[in-house]
Amino acid sequence: MKNYPYYDAASHGVNFAGMTAALEGLAPGTIVVLHACCHNPTGVDLSSEQWGRVIDIVASRGLMPFLDIAYQGFGDGIDSDGEVVRRFAAANLPMLISSSFSKSFSLYGERIGALTIVGSSGEEAVRILSQLKRVIRTNYSNPPTWGGQAVALTLTTPELRALWEDELGGMRVRIKDMRRAFVEKLKALAPSRNFDFVLKQRGMFSYSGLTKDQVMRLRNEFSIYAIDTGRICVAALNSKNIDYVTQSIAKVIA
Repeated sequence: MKNYPYYDAASHGVNFAGMTAALEGLAPGTIVVLHACCHNPTGVDLSSEQWGRVIDIVASRGLMPFLDIAYQGFGDGIDSDGEVVRRFAAANLPMLISSSFSKSFSLYGERIGALTIVGSSGEEAVRILSQLKRVIRTNYSNPPTWGGQAVALTLTTPELRALWEDELGGMRVRIKDMRRAFVEKLKALAPSRNFDFVLKQRGMFSYSGLTKDQVMRLRNEFSIYAIDTGRICVAALNSKNIDYVTQSIAKVIA
């Protein structure tokens, strides 16, 4: 297991030069985990042009992409958030794709998801399936039943799917509204600090730029809990707590 550079704290963006340099130095056959949208934990996604460069490197180096798409629908929409996966598929690359419905269906207790593997040929797909069955049998034998049935029923029933997509869209808009309120309120409370980068991030999470000491103060003095890295869950913000949270942050960064 190795890490590759991704987040650039100074710019609150992607260290793309460091990332591509690391990918170009990997041995053929190396599995590379990539977040297809709504990057966790940073909230910072690659641009369309940057994804094109990553796909080129993966193809030329013979790497195996493992695309994690746990937050599809929380960025720009279900179809738009799946674009990166389709681009890798269009490049005719073998790949692994992990999908999750725990968040988009609010089925955390069921932990519903799927692993999709794209092989280089039909014959290879048969061999992969054989190996997967062995792993599944020794690992969990049978998957959870009810969550999977709920998701399958929803996705295959037009009326239910339309209702789900509408509710998911409402959550996506709410998260974006919370990002906007977070930035606007902190701009008024702490005008010397710029949090505009939070608006460019996508999905449930954000690297807020808060230091470990500031996070500890929020925890100890204001009972606001965040990860030591400064990662916050934007989805946990709402109209009832946004004022208290931003006022508390303004005090610890003063």
